[in-house]
Amino acid sequence: MGYFDAASGAPLHSVARQALLASLDEGWADPARLYREGRRARMLLDAAREAAAEAVGCRVDELVFTSSGTRAVHTGIAGALAGRRRVGRHLIVSAVEHSSVLHSAEVHEAGGGSVTEVPVDRGGAVDPAAYGDALRADTALACLQSANHEVGTEQPVAAVAGRCREAGVPLLVDAAQSLGWGPVEGDWSLLTASAHKWGGPSGVGLLVVRKGVRFSAQGPVDERESGRAPGFENLPAIVAAAASLRAVRAEAAAEAARLRELTERIRARVPGLVPDVEVVGDPVRRLPGVVTFSCLYVDGEALLHELDREGFSVSSGSSCTSSTLTPSHVLRAMGVLSEGNVRVSLPVGATAEDVERFLAVLPGAVSGVREKLGAPVSGAVVREADVLVVDSLGKRCPIPVIELAKVIGDVPVGGLVRVLSDDEAARLDIPAWCEMRGQEYVGEEPADKGTAYVIRRVS
Repeated sequence: MGYFDAASGAPLHSVARQALLASLDEGWADPARLYREGRRARMLLDAAREAAAEAVGCRVDELVFTSSGTRAVHTGIAGALAGRRRVGRHLIVSAVEHSSVLHSAEVHEAGGGSVTEVPVDRGGAVDPAAYGDALRADTALACLQSANHEVGTEQPVAAVAGRCREAGVPLLVDAAQSLGWGPVEGDWSLLTASAHKWGGPSGVGLLVVRKGVRFSAQGPVDERESGRAPGFENLPAIVAAAASLRAVRAEAAAEAARLRELTERIRARVPGLVPDVEVVGDPVRRLPGVVTFSCLYVDGEALLHELDREGFSVSSGSSCTSSTLTPSHVLRAMGVLSEGNVRVSLPVGATAEDVERFLAVLPGAVSGVREKLGAPVSGAVVREADVLVVDSLGKRCPIPVIELAKVIGDVPVGGLVRVLSDDEAARLDIPAWCEMRGQEYVGEEPADKGTAYVIRRVS
């Protein structure tokens, strides 16, 4: 099995499949009706809600099912902001939140609200004190993911929740990546999650709103799911989601220990197998099955295709794989290398043999992509006084860094290289290259086109 993208969507758990098929026969009726078929459907829905609430650690009447994790986030943020509009319109998010949170923040800001984005360290974690500093008298809501979806870093939710609680501000936790491994610690106020992240069917999300939290559902509502998720419940999928959550929790401790050993194997061996690699994310406080690394001089999309041909499905935060040609906002916020980025997220049941085969084919895949990229274009390098100028205008990641690497030896120690680039990824990748290669990144300078990145040769 070479599917290594469980953080995007985990394979359907066998328990979820069984529950889904069974509830297709038993749970097709309207659970709001009083006749026999409706009562049977209601019993299934109530049992699913009880199982999910037990896994979350909340009251049954605090949890509703939504049509997706993204819908849960949008509904939760909008409802909490509206419920506390008399307090103010200030929203706090971290710089590495899932796009569903950041998109909600954009909508809030466009509507006249204010947003504070809390930075992260190079490992991808926030400082609880920074959340405390961001809290204001008009703060209506704070948001923080329990663990990052791209690099696996776990966030200090309990400490941040404590700061928010002291200030009387509710904290919404996006627990999509972590809920399958265990409940979220801390005195949080709202929580969201998505079933397809733990092996349930897609199209089922959870939204938990603690009692006492002011909440005003936005948009048209009806009598279903406490008015917070209108529309007919997808009962078979909900039953399967709850059943699979209970199943993965039962095996979480043993599976987490096993997957941690496998991801530590990848973290430790990749830098020795592939030159010029940066392993990113917190080395200790991290999800069990996620490991992320970036490879210098590699086109991310090309590398993903090479690995796919070898039978491995992985994802990437590289700008090379994005239609916008900008690096992942997570990698950018962390200030780490983005080019040639690979996220390996092992699913439940991944074997040591799968990992060993991946480690065996990775070096050849990377070297093949690097070889195909070739040398810099002839005539791209000129001299301006004592500065070597590399014209990489119009070239995309990772070409500007490759061309820099090829000419750094042509200047004396203490000499400067000026790289011209109009690729947004260069702003992240050139400083990261300097740190990895022991060269000095001087900074940016204005240019007629694009931006000039200045590097001083140290060794």
